[in-house]
Amino acid sequence: MIVVEEAKREKGMKIVSISMNESMLNEIDKIQSEFGFSGRSEVIRAGIRMLMTDMIEKERLVGNIGCVLIVTHAEEDEESTRIKLKYEDVIKTHMHCKLKNNKCLELFVIEGDAEKVKSMVKEFQANDGMEHVRLIIA
Repeated sequence: MIVVEEAKREKGMKIVSISMNESMLNEIDKIQSEFGFSGRSEVIRAGIRMLMTDMIEKERLVGNIGCVLIVTHAEEDEESTRIKLKYEDVIKTHMHCKLKNNKCLELFVIEGDAEKVKSMVKEFQANDGMEHVRLIIA
């Protein structure tokens, strides 16, 4: 693991140390370069702002909703199956594809109570075996 600490503290900012693997650090550096961020901290702050905005939008969902959930994970991950079975009453359609490098992509078409859908998404997001979890509201 690589520990990243920004040496320069910006006015009013607290320093937070994070650990990440080499691959993730390389991706952050690539994003910084491609989008013109001034440093790694700016990339990470932008990512956190996007995550916070996404979370706020999803927390406001109420009633019966329709959406698509896209999940990618390692092929050997079994938690996906447990979560799928728990929420099969809101899953209208499910597609599972094996990708290269022992990865899987799962696509769920979901319709049901917003609270139950949010709970399902949170379970996928909280699982360390999930690489990407993306909810798209219809």
